[in-house]
Amino acid sequence: MARIALLSDIHGNPIALDAVLADARAEGGADAYWVLGDLVGLGYDPVTVLERLVALPGVRFVRGNQDRYVATGERPPPTPDDVRQDFSRLATLVEIAQSFAWTQGAVTAAGWLDWLAALPLEQRLTLPDGTRLLGVHASPGRDGTRPEDGIVPTTDEAELQSLLHGCEADLVCVGHTHWPLERRAGGVHLVNLGSVSNPFAPDLRASYVLLDADERGYRVQHRRVEYDRGATVAALRRVRHPAAAFIASFMLGQRRPGWARG
Repeated sequence: MARIALLSDIHGNPIALDAVLADARAEGGADAYWVLGDLVGLGYDPVTVLERLVALPGVRFVRGNQDRYVATGERPPPTPDDVRQDFSRLATLVEIAQSFAWTQGAVTAAGWLDWLAALPLEQRLTLPDGTRLLGVHASPGRDGTRPEDGIVPTTDEAELQSLLHGCEADLVCVGHTHWPLERRAGGVHLVNLGSVSNPFAPDLRASYVLLDADERGYRVQHRRVEYDRGATVAALRRVRHPAAAFIASFMLGQRRPGWARG
């Protein structure tokens, strides 16, 4: 029996990461770890997160959209053109620019920027029973540039089949939307890991997955783990993170995913 621990969306939060790693050890440990993107942005200590992750046994990585923003200088919306059309979005543009510049500075000063820039888009493995495993951040071939790249409970069957079409895998593991779930479409088993950090209400615990596999098949186990969100908020304020209020709103249960609004 082989075991892979799969986690995603750590967002520079070593407090949440340490809680997840402790839970994995308490469950008997893992032979390998797959980390499916959004490692460093946006959070209060991206460097410690990277140091923890690279020390894990058999670890594999893929990039998330936020890793790409940090590494390349690209930024999520709003763009300057968006602000010219709607000046009320200026404050958001400024906060995003400051937040990613803060993270990029921390990562660069510690010597991690080139490493982050070289992260691959996907990881693949054939499990002992022949199941083809694919790990990506948002969906096959996509790291989450567009909102529609991610997979949530309201993603309809046709859209899900389109996102999975041609993936050449039997089991696809993703993150990005911070919402743990399992779906099946077109013969593909889709597993969203949820997020280690920046959770959406109502369940504010960290989320990750343990995958056990042998010649007879595989089993997916979703895990939810409590961590000290108050300490995370305090750390954000201590380092004077430019997006402290925005990140803290996740820890305080003030944010729900956009698809859940109504």
